[in-house]
Amino acid sequence: MVKLAKIVKSNSHVDYVGRVIDTLDADAPPSPSDYGFAQFVSIPLDDGSEVVGVIYNSQLINPEYGNFGPRLSSAVDNSVLSPDYLNEQGLLVGILLLGWRDASRVNHHTVPRRVIPVNQDIYRLTDEDVHRFHLDGDGRVHLHYYSQIVTHAGPFSAALIEAVIEQLEPVCEPEDRQRLCVLKQALVWQRTVGGQRL
Repeated sequence: MVKLAKIVKSNSHVDYVGRVIDTLDADAPPSPSDYGFAQFVSIPLDDGSEVVGVIYNSQLINPEYGNFGPRLSSAVDNSVLSPDYLNEQGLLVGILLLGWRDASRVNHHTVPRRVIPVNQDIYRLTDEDVHRFHLDGDGRVHLHYYSQIVTHAGPFSAALIEAVIEQLEPVCEPEDRQRLCVLKQALVWQRTVGGQRL
C-alpha cells in the first residue's frame, strides 16, 4: 500500500484531516493521482483492524503567502545554507470515515468507535480492496454509509457519491450495476431540481 499522509487533526468523530507526505518526509512521496478526490484510504490501528475513509476535500497551506519582504536566499540555497529551515507549505486532505474492517477482515459500514490518534499513517486503498469493502456477505455491493456522506460531506456529497459509483460500476455484477445506475440517476435528478430552486 502507498503511504499518503499523516493525521494532523479532526473536525469531528468522522471528519479527519491529514497532511500529505512530501519530499521532506519521504524519498518517494505519493503522486497527486494517489490522493485525489474520492480516493479511498485505510488507517490501520494497533489491534489489527483498520478504519476506511474517503478523501472528500483538500486545502493548500502556505504560510509564506503575503510575506513580500526581501529574500536573501532562494529556496534551493536555504536547503544547503539552512537545512533546519522547514518548508511549511503543504497539502491537507479531508477524510470522511465510512466504516471499518475488523481483524478478521469483516467489513462494517458504520461509524468507527475508535478515535484515531494524531500522526497515524494513512494509506491508499487498492482498487481491489475498495471493491471488497463494498461487498456484503452475499457478495452484493452496498453503500450503507450513504447517509453519512450526505450529512458530513456538505456541498461535495453528491459529487462524492457519484465518484464512488463510477469507481464501483466497472467491477460490479450486472444486477449491482443496475442498482448503482438508479442511484446515480436519482442524484442527478436531485441536483437538477435543487439547482432550479436557486
